[in-house]
Amino acid sequence: MKNFEEIITSKASHIQKVIDFDSKTDKLYPLDFTATNTELSPEILSDTNLFSSWVNAKLHNNKATHGIGGYNEHRTIYARSEHFNTAEEPRRLHLGVDIWAPANTSIYNFYDAKVHSFANNNNFGDYGATIILSYNIEELIFNVLYGHLSLASLKGLEEGMIIPAGAKIAELGVKEENGFWPPHLHMQIINDMQGLKGDYPGVCKYSQREEYLANCPDPMLILKYSFE
Repeated sequence: MKNFEEIITSKASHIQKVIDFDSKTDKLYPLDFTATNTELSPEILSDTNLFSSWVNAKLHNNKATHGIGGYNEHRTIYARSEHFNTAEEPRRLHLGVDIWAPANTSIYNFYDAKVHSFANNNNFGDYGATIILSYNIEELIFNVLYGHLSLASLKGLEEGMIIPAGAKIAELGVKEENGFWPPHLHMQIINDMQGLKGDYPGVCKYSQREEYLANCPDPMLILKYSFE
């Protein structure tokens, strides 16, 4: 049986956009949230407005319309929230791709899907409004979590509802709706939801890295963006 990468690659012409992006006029800028980024002081990280201003300045100064990155990135920024701390080892390894863009930016479904579940995960530092869609592509079944959405994005949803390819599914939320983060989309592929609904860890302990990455392939295979 073909693996995830082989199937997604073979269906590349059928994969539609997740966010409005014109490669001829728009530019992506990779944002680094590891320990090597010494610009992000505790003061900035503790204040969502300051954090948002930092992100916006990085995009503006680099003439970029969107920030992107984060898959398999060991991030220091999660120290801003107790949500990621555990007694034995804090969670710091990011399992999805983040796309940084203004609040109210439209999010689209890239392929025919159905609603697996949805929730408002409203802890500080959490996803806020969250939608999880299930996909079946050539008998490859997997799920995609879309996090940090607007609360309005959850209205009218029902589990099992069919969402066609190309349909607008959500908008990015403001800080009060998205877990108190600068506006962005957290997109994460999840093969096995392990019985969870409306939520799945987007950040894991480094000691569990291999286990979680095996269950959460790189979303860039779907996004198909480059940094050229």
